[in-house]
Amino acid sequence: MEHKTIVVLGAGRMGEGIALSFLLAGHAVVLIDLKERGSRARQHYYEQVRHRLEYELVYLSDKGLLAREDIASITTHLQIHSQGKTASPIEAALVFEALPEVSDIKRMGLEWISLHVSNEVVIASTTSTFLINELAGMVANPARFMNAHWLNPAHLMPLIEVSGGKATEKRYLNVLIDVLKGIGKVPVVCHASPGYIVPRLQVLLMNEAARMVEEGVASTEDIDMAIRLGLGLRYSVLGALEFVDWGGGDTLYYASGYLCGALDERFKTPPIIIRNMQKRLRGFQDGAGFFDYTDVDLEVYRRQRADAFLKRLALMNLMPVVKRQSNA
Repeated sequence: MEHKTIVVLGAGRMGEGIALSFLLAGHAVVLIDLKERGSRARQHYYEQVRHRLEYELVYLSDKGLLAREDIASITTHLQIHSQGKTASPIEAALVFEALPEVSDIKRMGLEWISLHVSNEVVIASTTSTFLINELAGMVANPARFMNAHWLNPAHLMPLIEVSGGKATEKRYLNVLIDVLKGIGKVPVVCHASPGYIVPRLQVLLMNEAARMVEEGVASTEDIDMAIRLGLGLRYSVLGALEFVDWGGGDTLYYASGYLCGALDERFKTPPIIIRNMQKRLRGFQDGAGFFDYTDVDLEVYRRQRADAFLKRLALMNLMPVVKRQSNA
């Protein structure tokens, strides 16, 4: 897709991050502030927005990701408007709604943008609270409406969770995915389900970490160290389901049973793990699990994953200590 104008509805922190993502990729961005402000307060706020974006650009420049002299050029592609100062219609390639998680505010914003862009322009909500089907009725032509859940910081995090609603047409979903890939993001598609993927997993992890603090299992510092270096390092190479296959679904089955008995029903083995045990789909050992390894050279596969893991250890200065052996 050629570099066309992206509209971001909502000039808060998430809106700023999305705007910055597209500015860095060479798009023009119209950031629309729907909050009622007096003229002086509006001018002050817009100056703050620009200052924060320039601050991030300077940081990226200091890290060698862009030239310092390009910052001024990048920011000239940003327009900030209030709804009363916005021309109609707005020539937009794509709209992201990044308004506060309040139903009435969402409705006001989505109904307003529906009147100001073409009926064919994709509108993607960034909501992390509402399911897309709950908001679809607020948009004219809901076939072009979907969710794009960005993770903070939006301009740095590559992953974006995309979900369509009952009315969403695939051709519009494909437009969003293509645009996101075009700016270097990695979209994953999920059904409109509470918590999507990352928040649902994240809440379980954070709650369990908090329980361990409360129970005195370990110190706050040691729990977080274990998460960073025990879970984080490995899961950056192997996804959770790939990890099940790697270690064996039977290992998870027995571990879940033990923890369920020793701690709580929240560790109960899910039915899919039990079915995989019965069908001998335990992972590497059976040639299939959550993934199919029929045509995979597992030795090469393991070596590739080990290589990726060593690169992460080297990056964090955590390579194993190896003592040189003397010939004596």
